[in-house]
Amino acid sequence: MKAVELFAGAGGLALGVGLAGFKPLAVVEWDKWACDTIRQNQERGYPLVADWPLHEGDVRDFDWSSITEQVDLLAGGPPCQPFSMGGKHKAHDDMRDMFPATVEIVRRLRPRAFIVENVKGLTRASFASYFQYIQLQLEFPEVKRRSSETWFDHLMRLQTEHTSGRLHSKGLAYNIIPTLVNAANYGVPQKRERVFLVGLRSDLGIDWSFPEETHSQAALFRDQWITGEYWDRHKVALKDRPAAPAGLAARSRAVSQRLLFDFSKPWRTIRDALVDLPDPSLTADCAYKDHRFQSGAKAYPGHTGSPIDQPSKTLKAGDHGVPGGENMLVDNNGAPRYLSIREAARVQTFPDGYVFHGSWTETLRQLGNAVPVLLGHVVARSVAEALIAKDIRDLVSQQGRLRNAA
Repeated sequence: MKAVELFAGAGGLALGVGLAGFKPLAVVEWDKWACDTIRQNQERGYPLVADWPLHEGDVRDFDWSSITEQVDLLAGGPPCQPFSMGGKHKAHDDMRDMFPATVEIVRRLRPRAFIVENVKGLTRASFASYFQYIQLQLEFPEVKRRSSETWFDHLMRLQTEHTSGRLHSKGLAYNIIPTLVNAANYGVPQKRERVFLVGLRSDLGIDWSFPEETHSQAALFRDQWITGEYWDRHKVALKDRPAAPAGLAARSRAVSQRLLFDFSKPWRTIRDALVDLPDPSLTADCAYKDHRFQSGAKAYPGHTGSPIDQPSKTLKAGDHGVPGGENMLVDNNGAPRYLSIREAARVQTFPDGYVFHGSWTETLRQLGNAVPVLLGHVVARSVAEALIAKDIRDLVSQQGRLRNAA
């Protein structure tokens, strides 16, 4: 199956899409540093990216007419800054809003499916109308905005189209499944909430739903505070464990009841993710790429780091101030330290063989902007399975018709 990757960044979502079995027809990213990361891995012969047709530049300037094959999947995360909690919240008035460009590319390529990812901030009440507008544009990419039309007038026209159902019956629309997910619930060692807009072309007749969660906070609580399996697995002595949570007995009963018919795996913690990595502050020579100690970590209000025995806070694209605090871990003795690049990559579930180009600051920006590889893989694999099942059904049906005709 063939894919096109937009706003590829350092390659998080694209790696997940590749692991799901899609081969890229184009991988487009405008940022030179992120492109250098991909190129460096290609030069090293890293297999997952070796054949990526990388194009450095704006997606609006790419010659989409050069894509002549059927595109099975279009994937990408438009820049999140117009909607980020830490941004200026300008949404459609922000020049970095790339949703209009994404819709235009969907219109041109008519992929069988698409995966669009963005920040949780997109779901805020203040963006409600524009979030609906984004979804309706992706649902009906053929209904173009007129030159004399405001985005809100266009929204009204799209709502009318949605009510009529006319374009769905003609196969000129997509069934959109918007889902707010926490990456920790899918095995990523990070509490990263993101919105996924997954669309499948309505003429395919595919009934798809977002993959079910596989991990839970309750299961982690059980392993840490009911059975103690977590501490035993990591050989953490009693004296080195954090204080038990308040109201442990009552919470234990509630968790046991909740897990009675729930067999979720426990959330993965920072300790789980880093289990075989040496402490970078204790070793000057390490076999792992990008695993160097970065000094200067300090905890203060709003800059507190992530407890080592919990999933990380959301990694952010920064190394100082509040974003820098999200890129620190805190051991049970209370001492903070910055994650090394390799540790941050593990938290984002990049494979150890994948290296990053640029300084510590630049690389953390790439990692903070990335989609966790594992989460991208989970979603892309589910879409791939739905498309393959559709193709098998069509093949069986065709063979049946041929037999009947004979």
